[in-house]
Parts: sequence; C-alpha cells; structure tokens
Amino acid sequence: MAGSVCVTVTLLMCVLGGHALDLLRVTTTSGDPPSTLTMRCWCASYPNVTLCSWPEPSHSPPTHYVATYSERLRQPVTKRCHLIQPNSSSSDLISASSSSSQRLWHCLLPNLKLLTDYIINVTAVYSGGSSSHLSSFMLEDIVKPDPPVDVRVSPHGVRNLLVEWSPAPTWANLNIFPLKYQILYKWENRGTPKSVKLGPFESTMVELKGLTQGRMYQFQVCAKELLGLGECSNWSSPVKVTVPGTKS
Repeated sequence: MAGSVCVTVTLLMCVLGGHALDLLRVTTTSGDPPSTLTMRCWCASYPNVTLCSWPEPSHSPPTHYVATYSERLRQPVTKRCHLIQPNSSSSDLISASSSSSQRLWHCLLPNLKLLTDYIINVTAVYSGGSSSHLSSFMLEDIVKPDPPVDVRVSPHGVRNLLVEWSPAPTWANLNIFPLKYQILYKWENRGTPKSVKLGPFESTMVELKGLTQGRMYQFQVCAKELLGLGECSNWSSPVKVTVPGTKS
C-alpha cells in the first residue's frame, strides 16, 4: 500500500559476563527497512576515554547519526556523544583496538564514572525512517588496552632469548592502573605448528631459556589491567627471530 508505515519494536535481554545487556531496536520505515546497527564499546585508557564504534553500511548509508549516553538512574542526565566520522583527521582519539577494514563511526565518551552503569543510544536516521540501538555497560567490564609496542627479541646467552616491550602510549595512567602481560610464541617442528602462552608478567621483559638452536620463533605480547578488569589487548605485531646456533 502506497504511503504505508511500518513500526517495529524489539526488546532483548541477555546476560554477558554476569551483567545484563539490554538491546532495544526501534525501526520506523516507509519502504525497505534500514540495516541493523551493530555496536562495540571498549575502554583503551582506563578510566579516561571510552569509545563505541559501529560500521557504516556499505549500501544505503543513513543521512546522519544521533548518539547520546547517560547513567542508568531514575532521572538520568542525557549527554550528546562526540561523533567521529570514518577516515576522520581525529585519528589520535581512535586507539589501535579499533583497527578494522570496515568504515567505522566512533562515539567518544570521556571521563565516565567508575563502578557505574551507563546506557548509550545510537540512532541511524534514514530518509524513510530510523533504526536505534540501545545498550548498557559498566566501564570495568569493557576495559581493553591497546597492544604493547616496540616488541624486541634478542639473544641472551646460549639457547636463550630476551623478549622486551613497551606498554601502549594510549594507556595514560600506568602508575595508578598497572598492566600485566602475556607472551605468545610459535614455531614449527617438522612441519607441525606449535605454540606456548606464558604469563602473566608484571615486568616488560622476560628471558626465555632452553630454546632450540637454529629454529625460528615468532613472538607476540598482549596487555591486561593488573587486577583483571576487562580483557587482554589484541596481540602485538609479530616479531620473528632465529635462535643462534645449529639446529640439532
């Protein structure tokens, strides 16, 4: 029927990591419905900066977005979120954790309170209607540092290697909120892939002993908040090193 309008309201509730996650999607359209918005939030510099991101649809993108957030109270104060467009020049605000091949929109939420539930609402506005995504989170559940940088591996005696790295510069409060680290190293033994994960370590250097001479190893490091908040970072860029000597 010409000029018809369709309104769809969907309310979902699930439990993720022991905390309720509410998703509310409201779609009002005249014609084809808009794409469903998929959002991810993380804190790469606890507790200073939180980012939420979602991919821009490759077909029929919205005319614009409206993003707001508030504390989960009876009478919350709603604030507008600072939107960062895909390929924006504000790249210093976007952490390495957001790396993606997709065109991503970002919503910047600065200076959130500790141990507080927040609600964020992102609405994609189309010429024929809108699609909204409403979700809740607590800052401590979405902590995810950026990967460690400047990973270095060097010989340190016979069959030993010294692995060193630096925390990501985006983790601004290292003295107040220290990090712990894990090391992942891989190799091949007669064509069969092998790997070992070590840690956590509070130091930014670890000596690995008893490695096989003449064998190539690949090393990566991830970082996590010392008390275990959130999740470990993505793995750092791999570094490959061959242990000096002749393979036995």
